[in-house]
Amino acid sequence: KVVHLVAAMPEAGGWQPGNLTIPAGETLHLRLTSDDVVHGFAIGHSDRPPVDVRPGIVTDLVLNFGRAGTYTYYCTRWCGPNHWRMRGTIEVTGSYSALESLSPALYMTLGIDLDASHPVDAQPQRVPSAARGASLGVSIPGEYVASEYARSHSPLEVWLALRDDQTMRTGALSDTDVWDIVALIWRLNTASETVEMGRLLYAENCAACHGVAGAGDGVMAGVTVDREAFDDSADAALRFGHEILEPADLTSADLLGASPALLQGKVLRGGMGTGMPYWGPILTDRQTWALVDYLWTFHFLYEGQWQNE
Repeated sequence: KVVHLVAAMPEAGGWQPGNLTIPAGETLHLRLTSDDVVHGFAIGHSDRPPVDVRPGIVTDLVLNFGRAGTYTYYCTRWCGPNHWRMRGTIEVTGSYSALESLSPALYMTLGIDLDASHPVDAQPQRVPSAARGASLGVSIPGEYVASEYARSHSPLEVWLALRDDQTMRTGALSDTDVWDIVALIWRLNTASETVEMGRLLYAENCAACHGVAGAGDGVMAGVTVDREAFDDSADAALRFGHEILEPADLTSADLLGASPALLQGKVLRGGMGTGMPYWGPILTDRQTWALVDYLWTFHFLYEGQWQNE
């Protein structure tokens, strides 16, 4: 089956056609070209490298899907503020769905409301350091270090639990010391290669809006709507309903009130009504966790050796 797939900036229609259907096991021959600028073509949850799609040039790509399911293809080159809207689907028909083997995301299992506020009533006075936490010589109970616990609790929740844990004798430690222990727990649950994967994913998919250092000042932030100017009124919905809100500042202390499971849920589902894309059909489970692990480097210092090295 030969399909001519034409890319254009989202304002001009995006991918045309935007939805394809093919039986499992049948070869799909794509002839890719662009109507305006250079785009990129890639398929979510796939190891196949992206393909450049250039104006006036036809690039042939042959695909074969052995499993039925819905696959998302997307643009990998930032072509404007609505770049993330450049997505399409390939519906592979058959008796077996590849999605049936996927387990629910952790935030769903835990029943986390991704849109609920998570206020931070206490925050560190300096950047917590894993090395300083290790130098305190405190024996951390295994329950706090377990990845299941760390992923399902926010840094603030862990800080509160450590501070009040009588078995740890943390009464002699300052609040700042306890924050350093929290940083140590996060480091013990993170491998350097995972952080590096997250760094590359962040640079490719997030930095244009959230900024290289996570401060919400990326190159695309200048074309967004100020969050403070946005409200829930009908008038605002009419004026801003199709705009992208100002990117969140990922270096804000507010993040310390969010669990890793919540952040992964945000990545998977996207920010409803904000213009933040949903990455569930694009990134694998391993990639989304790597991205979340990298976000904590905006808040914790990870000097020294890594647990898994």
